[in-house]
Amino acid sequence: MASAAASISRSLRRSLAGASSSSHRDRHLLLLLGQGGGGGGGGRGFVTAECHRPVVLHKRGSDILHDPWFNRGTAFSMTERDRLGLRGLLPPNVVSSQQQIDRFMLDLKRLQKYARDGPSDTYPLAKWRILNRLHDRNETMYYKVLIDNIEEHAPIVYTPTVGLVCQNYSGLFRRPRGMYFSAEDRGEMMSMVYNWPTDQVDMIVVTDGSRILGLGDLGVHGIGIAIGKLDLYVAAAGINPQRVLPVMIDVGTNNEKLLKDPLYLGLQEHRLEGEEYVAVIDEFMEAVFSRWPNVIVQFEDFQSKWAFRLLQRYRKTYRMFNDDVQGTAGVAIAGLLGAVRSQGRPMIDFPKQKIVVAGAGSAGIGVVNAASRTMARMLGNNEVAFESARSQFWIVDAHGLITEERTDIDPDARPFARKKSELSHQGLREGASLIEVVKKVKPDVILGLSAVGGLFSKEVLEALKDSSSSRPAIFAMSNPTKNAECTPEEAFSILGEKIIFASGSPFGNVDLGNGKIGHSNQGNNMYLFPGIGLGTLLSGARVISDGMLQAAAERLASYMKEEEVLEGIIYPPISRIRDITKEVAAAVVREAVAEDLAEGYRDMDAHELARLSEEETVDYVKNNMWSPLYPTIVYKKD
Repeated sequence: MASAAASISRSLRRSLAGASSSSHRDRHLLLLLGQGGGGGGGGRGFVTAECHRPVVLHKRGSDILHDPWFNRGTAFSMTERDRLGLRGLLPPNVVSSQQQIDRFMLDLKRLQKYARDGPSDTYPLAKWRILNRLHDRNETMYYKVLIDNIEEHAPIVYTPTVGLVCQNYSGLFRRPRGMYFSAEDRGEMMSMVYNWPTDQVDMIVVTDGSRILGLGDLGVHGIGIAIGKLDLYVAAAGINPQRVLPVMIDVGTNNEKLLKDPLYLGLQEHRLEGEEYVAVIDEFMEAVFSRWPNVIVQFEDFQSKWAFRLLQRYRKTYRMFNDDVQGTAGVAIAGLLGAVRSQGRPMIDFPKQKIVVAGAGSAGIGVVNAASRTMARMLGNNEVAFESARSQFWIVDAHGLITEERTDIDPDARPFARKKSELSHQGLREGASLIEVVKKVKPDVILGLSAVGGLFSKEVLEALKDSSSSRPAIFAMSNPTKNAECTPEEAFSILGEKIIFASGSPFGNVDLGNGKIGHSNQGNNMYLFPGIGLGTLLSGARVISDGMLQAAAERLASYMKEEEVLEGIIYPPISRIRDITKEVAAAVVREAVAEDLAEGYRDMDAHELARLSEEETVDYVKNNMWSPLYPTIVYKKD
């Protein structure tokens, strides 16, 4: 697995400068013992203080029971009940945290059936309601349940169920979670950030609700996607839940249904546009980085026309990234590299792949840009290499094949527009349909980021039978489930077992008969964005570079064993998410060090980070991941 990564990844090839192997072993032992190492000075603990040190509170009694950050219900010991003024406020029996979880899981199985709000309320939405109520009562237990059952519950707190949550958010809203900045708050944001109760925030996920998944403009309801993403930062990356902040920037909505809905919770006016819109985002960014200079901001579900512009505006100044553009691209690249490996070919053959892309929005163009850079680097990283890489992509949007003959071509898509001189040779034309392009190009991969459910029709899949690849790949990456370009059943039933299938939302594997399984791979962004955030945090990188993102994608690509990939499994199971995130974060840390972007984290400075071996870097990341353990609570009067 490591050798496969080494063939393409600078970050995985590079051996960090350091001492001899014996001193590496000594420093590794010190890391495991929490004693630090190197740099003179005394001992240092690399384990997060949040998990293991007492928490001092200025509250007691029922105030603690009503605080989800510190409430542990019947798990408070008798000595804690005496110390914190809780005796008599809880049933007398003290139970363990595991007993609490077992009881909750039994209730969850029984109650989700009865928690439905009428016949239109789906079972996943009912399950979300129950989990959300636990979140409101006891955060530690909530994250313990989520982590221990991540495969079952990730689709509830994230895609696809989070789409339903956002569509129904006004009716589901019970207690505020996160912060709301609106167009009416212009001039006030610098003071507003101090209304948030914690002095340290490590991670913000912000949306303007303009393009939630593939569901369009949901306005202020979009806060649900920010909350869901941060749940995964906690569960997958071990970011401390007391140091995350979901944010909604409400600049209005163009959704006429919401504008007329008397129960809508957001501004009922049309969206700001142009410089007025940019001014609001500028003020927000200045405010949050003024209070929390080291925070990382992930932009989420901004409509395409703003996603690229805001990314370019801020990425060289602030610690920020856009998951739709960069995270989706990284996960897609990992899958594309896995598809090459599944053919029994080395990843260095990736530049030979012919790829038809359906969708020219922020996600589609983001993937094409990142994939072409990966190809170009393999080909020598010069202008000829970039031109060769760009020629491997055919982009089809709602108006058909994008060529240089198009009059109103999007500037971000222009570098990939097919040249007029190529069209007659290929038998194609401006605006050619997807099925025409697939028939003429005979691609190795069709990649869907169109948000158009069923776009990969029977005719399109039939055309892929003539692919030049021995094992063509279908990536139906649009979310939520109803927007997937096709299902695995449709793909395997038409094309047979010798394909690779991946999707953005979860689907089950397909029984092909005779003991054979058609593997349905979920190309979920959660494989990357938690590790990108955690690696940036622990490296102290000033910005998030293309190299750091590439290192993350390449580590994910190399994570799968050769025998798994040859079976058609190109993404790991969600059950391994904390281990995956640990490895991805370590790759990001090493790349930040290599690019001289790292400034260190807490008392681990950049020089000490540079001396860590790859194994020690992984240990450093692991030991800084928050775990859902009840801390010792100490009461202190104000």
